[in-house]
Amino acid sequence: MSRDDILSELVSGRLRFHELDRLVGVSEAVRLRREALGALTGVGFEHISNSSIDAGGLVGRNIENMIGAVQVPLGVAGPLPVEGEFASGDFYLPLATTEGALVASVNRGCAAIREAGHVKVHIFQDMMTRAPVFRCESLEAALGLIKWVGENFERMKAASGRTTRHGELLRVEPFVVGRNVWLRLGFDTKDAMGMNMVTIASDAICDLVLSENSGVELVSLSGNMCVDKKPAAINTLLGRGKTVVAETVIPERVVSSKLKADPMRMVEVNYRKNLLGSARAGALGFNAHAANIIAAIFIACGQDVAHVVEGSTAITTVEKTDEGLYLAVTLPALEVGTVGGGTRVETQRECLEMLGLAGSGEPPGSNAKMLAEIIASAVLAGETSLIAAQAAHHLAEAHKRLGR
Repeated sequence: MSRDDILSELVSGRLRFHELDRLVGVSEAVRLRREALGALTGVGFEHISNSSIDAGGLVGRNIENMIGAVQVPLGVAGPLPVEGEFASGDFYLPLATTEGALVASVNRGCAAIREAGHVKVHIFQDMMTRAPVFRCESLEAALGLIKWVGENFERMKAASGRTTRHGELLRVEPFVVGRNVWLRLGFDTKDAMGMNMVTIASDAICDLVLSENSGVELVSLSGNMCVDKKPAAINTLLGRGKTVVAETVIPERVVSSKLKADPMRMVEVNYRKNLLGSARAGALGFNAHAANIIAAIFIACGQDVAHVVEGSTAITTVEKTDEGLYLAVTLPALEVGTVGGGTRVETQRECLEMLGLAGSGEPPGSNAKMLAEIIASAVLAGETSLIAAQAAHHLAEAHKRLGR
């Protein structure tokens, strides 16, 4: 068919958008889809068509029915001094957002922390989860399955290991409701965020389970006890991805000069807003706006943005001490990676390169841990600045100037 014939077939619906890639190649398919959609909607797509992203490297791996790319403004905050096991030094933070005042606020938090010293950060746990759900024919069969799991961990680990060179099964935790059994499988995924990896590995484990347990049926490879991209207490309690804590101490003079706030007022804002207010609302996160910073860095660095849900369950701590104002953030479930997924997109990879952690680390897993430490530190800078603004009643004024 000629190009005009293909366009006519697309507009009429006789040719489906998803059939184009094999018919004309990826780059031409992107252009033809865009032209057909323009004819159908009356939109020229002048800006969506302008992109330096290589569609050939993304279609079939990151996107389907591609028509172009949406651009998000990218700002930078920092430098932020970080002292962690994997991240050590001053880092400029890439923040992709359309929310006015966000970059400025994080930048102010970075300046206050920089004058005070640095952020100290530590990763307490690193484990990606998947939780298949099984229906057993009776309680006895459910008990038998749990007993079998307890006796066959090494065999389950070997089965999952045959599906990946990088992942490793670390833990299996059974949960029971009636005759239903969930096996919450925890994996080390090295520098990958790892959801695809653990899904394939979990499927191999399920095959082994079913081959040796009668009266047991797999209902779903994901049984929502993982819990993926949904707010859940289990992730806050047991962790998912990286469990990270970042802390800093800011002297009173810096709180006054840089943040224009009173330390005790910041303590009170955190107590009455982040703790009491969140508890009264039944929230799972006890923070001011952790999701803001996590989302902005996720978009900039090619992370799965839906995992902001788990990241937003952060808990912010503010205490007055003899040394000054102690601030900390605890992120129970921060899911990040530096290989795979959106990290292969050219613009996002440049942001990772700016942080010095694109691709696999040495040893394996160190780059993803470094990213987690930087993000937790950035969240702390953002929390510090916003709590100070609210304590000094500057929030509305900042948004009048920068966020309208």
